Amino acid sequence: MTNLTAGLWELLFRGVWVTVQLTVFSAALGAFVAFVVGVARTNRLWIVRFLSGLYMEVFRGTSALVLMFWMFFVLPVAFGWQLVPMWAAVLALGLSYGAYGSEIVRGALAAVAPAQQEAGIALGFSPWQRLVKIKLPQAWPEMIPPANNLLIELLKGTALVSILGVGDITFGASLVRNALGESAPVYTIILVMYFVLAFLLTRVMRAVERKAKAGIGQTPEKSKGLRKLKEQSDAMSAAAGGGS
Repeated sequence: MTNLTAGLWELLFRGVWVTVQLTVFSAALGAFVAFVVGVARTNRLWIVRFLSGLYMEVFRGTSALVLMFWMFFVLPVAFGWQLVPMWAAVLALGLSYGAYGSEIVRGALAAVAPAQQEAGIALGFSPWQRLVKIKLPQAWPEMIPPANNLLIELLKGTALVSILGVGDITFGASLVRNALGESAPVYTIILVMYFVLAFLLTRVMRAVERKAKAGIGQTPEKSKGLRKLKEQSDAMSAAAGGGS
């Protein structure tokens, strides 16, 4: 690691910034796709459910790397749209991970108690009003933990873009490795970089989860666990006092 000069460190940290941009842009596109497709899969019309399900199956069953190549090499030939490698990667990752995320959205919406839906119908809410005012506020906190896992997988999946020459962490590490002729220190450093980024993402998502649960009156898991321990301790103390 001592052989890393200032210029090589700069190359690696520039790759971190590119990786962060890829993750943010792909996550934004993926979240939009996941919401639209996930909601569509709960629609009353069979054709809407069929088309959204077809999208989910196709993109979930397709390699993100192959889709990335398709976006970059086939689109210019087929449609005359030449995408820069960065945006080809964002499209491929966003569409792929959005298909996975749609199952999270669909499952969370389906988990809302039917009585809540019936209450909305009794109040005369339209389907859109029931979705926005009743189902989404309750389903949203349940989406966050699996979405956190998917976001971390997306972060690690950005390493695929190095094959297209996008200067992310992995691409920068390859250049540094070639310059130094050493593999172990360089790849150890980027392992730590990916871990730190994933850890920060997890912290942010857990803060979002706590805020979302507080918004619908749910007690955070940590507080619930402490309260349960206190109740058990009080019960044991009462039992001990009664026995004496």
